[in-house]
Amino acid sequence: MPLPIPPSDSDGALPPVRGLAQPFPRRAGSQAPFAGVESALSPFARLGGSAARHTPLPGPHTPLPGPHTPLPGPRRTTDLPPVHNALICVALPGLVISTDHGQLTGRGLEGFYRAGRRTLSRCQVRVAGREPIAVQARMVAADRARFVGTVRASADGGPDPDVVVERTRDADGTERITLRSASPRALRVPVEVALATDLAELGSVASGRAGPELPASVHDSGLRWSCATGSSIVTADPPPADALASAGLLRWELELPPGGTRSVELRVRPGGAGPARAVGRVATSPLSAARATGDDPRVQALMDTCVEDLQALLLRDAAHPSDTHLAAGAPWRCGLAPAEALVAARMTLPLGTRLAAGTLRTLARTQIAGPGAQSGLIPGPRRDAGPHLPPGCTATEATLLFPVLLAEARRWGLPEQETEELLPAAERCLAWLRTTVGDGTYLSDPHPGGPFRCETQAHAHRAALLGADLLDTYGRPGGEGLVQWAQELRTAFRGDFWAEDRGGGRPAAARAPDGRLVPHLGASTAHLLDTGLLGSGVFAPSLLDKVQTEQLARLLGGPAMDSGWGLRSLGVKEAAYNPFGHRGGAVRVQETVTAVIGLVTAGYEKEASALLRGLLAAAEAFGNRLPEMYAGEQRTEGGAPLPHPAACRPAATAAAAGVLLLTSLAGIRPDAPARTVTLRPVSSAPLGEIGLTGLRIAGAAFSVRVSRLGLAMVEEAADGLQLGV
Repeated sequence: MPLPIPPSDSDGALPPVRGLAQPFPRRAGSQAPFAGVESALSPFARLGGSAARHTPLPGPHTPLPGPHTPLPGPRRTTDLPPVHNALICVALPGLVISTDHGQLTGRGLEGFYRAGRRTLSRCQVRVAGREPIAVQARMVAADRARFVGTVRASADGGPDPDVVVERTRDADGTERITLRSASPRALRVPVEVALATDLAELGSVASGRAGPELPASVHDSGLRWSCATGSSIVTADPPPADALASAGLLRWELELPPGGTRSVELRVRPGGAGPARAVGRVATSPLSAARATGDDPRVQALMDTCVEDLQALLLRDAAHPSDTHLAAGAPWRCGLAPAEALVAARMTLPLGTRLAAGTLRTLARTQIAGPGAQSGLIPGPRRDAGPHLPPGCTATEATLLFPVLLAEARRWGLPEQETEELLPAAERCLAWLRTTVGDGTYLSDPHPGGPFRCETQAHAHRAALLGADLLDTYGRPGGEGLVQWAQELRTAFRGDFWAEDRGGGRPAAARAPDGRLVPHLGASTAHLLDTGLLGSGVFAPSLLDKVQTEQLARLLGGPAMDSGWGLRSLGVKEAAYNPFGHRGGAVRVQETVTAVIGLVTAGYEKEASALLRGLLAAAEAFGNRLPEMYAGEQRTEGGAPLPHPAACRPAATAAAAGVLLLTSLAGIRPDAPARTVTLRPVSSAPLGEIGLTGLRIAGAAFSVRVSRLGLAMVEEAADGLQLGV
């Protein structure tokens, strides 16, 4: 029986993995890269074989819920270990989870992990027979944490500590322990490090099924542990004076002169493996090292942290190492989530198109081929849709995002050859869309009797228009039919999906096949404002008319949706609102940024600026490492956003959204094929002057500065790139 499912973010959890039911068949050889990571996390994947089996889809005798009748869902009785206070070092495939105490005790999730397996669970240091008193713990980089403790090593030294113990822990499997003396005389200090591991997979650790610690054996200058599924080795430099396998103990006697320092370095690795080579830490990283500066000092810290987190979450396609994509987030989803990877790649287009190309190629290889209703679909797991709707499937979202990302990547400078190579996969996605819609108007839930979701119509409309633009550009057939269908969808949607009320109405979250509406107000409506970039810096038309757009802007900027820290996923006045519900009231960074950019594009800068400032304040409270979501509690004077204990941090979409949030202030709208870029900066300049350097358009560096008056100036650009009107 599958374990209960934790909250997943906007694009679901991992792709189908071993051991759980799969919602869609996978082609032979299409298993996702880093399957070891995904297998370790499989109990926590939102898949069709888990929650979806217990939540009936609406049918002829299953009415869609109204505003006061939430749809029953699966009860989650097993808690995930909380990670909101954990220090998580990431440089995939390496991962280290620590508490602020610094000692790894083997409790909970603590430990060094490599490709989803815990290579070291316990690393406890004693100096002069005492455990250091923890005085500070902080992240110094996405992949590195620093812990400082103190020890009173002299018996007659009074109450003041005379040895500082500093531990630097790195996701690549390195821990450096440095002792610094503050004593006026030389010290001879015994140091002991107790080590152990269970070699358990992360999913087993999280569910309390890790098993006992394994017996150790002395190996080279350290210890080794082995089991049927693998082995782990810890080596030390300098070699210890004693290594006791039975106790899992390494010992040194270190001489510390007055004011002197001595260090011991431990290296943790799986047996037979070399040092972890993180994708984002090599010169060939697909993301540019963009920087942001300005009147508001928070913008620089946010940009730096977001780019660093994105680099840490990069993965390679195991079968095609030149193709990279982003993992969904740590610690729960260190593997490929198709829709989320596409969303994050789209949001990071200002950092270059190489990540988009690698993500598209990786997912094109998973696309379902051959005859049948699923032909052209990109497989993806199911996800919870909140208290008012049955679970949805991210395969639909991923399939619709594929041609959108390809079209927009081309505008940002994806080479024509790469675009043409990926075009057949995009055509298959668009053919799936037209086949699935058939003679109807709306794209329905993939199961019979399922609802027409508002968010899905927005994705489908955007895919049709941007896909048609791609097809027309390369002389492929089908563009005219897509444009015609998109026009019919717009006309019908504006009447069929609008729920009238005394407040001016709202877009419905979904519509049943018989016409009944699910009228609750949620952040998914922000996707109606995300229309997609066409040529000459023009955005595609919206599903809403001007009056409806104005009403939606008012609602998104109102107190029911704007928590002061960002956009709630469900309005505070709605039935079943829960400030910690990942689709029932929590703030989700990706949707907040989608709303900000959509509101700016539609001309509602006041509402957009309020959401932007709230999100920036939340980022500062989280040390600029934004979690995928946090509680939607109302902001108060002197307060701070409440973390969600199960949220991934770092998370790909949150980090990517931070990048897009800042770059959107300059209103950059490139058209690389036409060798133009149009700037539409936020005229109110909500953060004052801001400068953006190290972006990329048409394969070359691009820098822009926006003044306090909201005027933009290009400072660096590719040769021949002209400023559009």
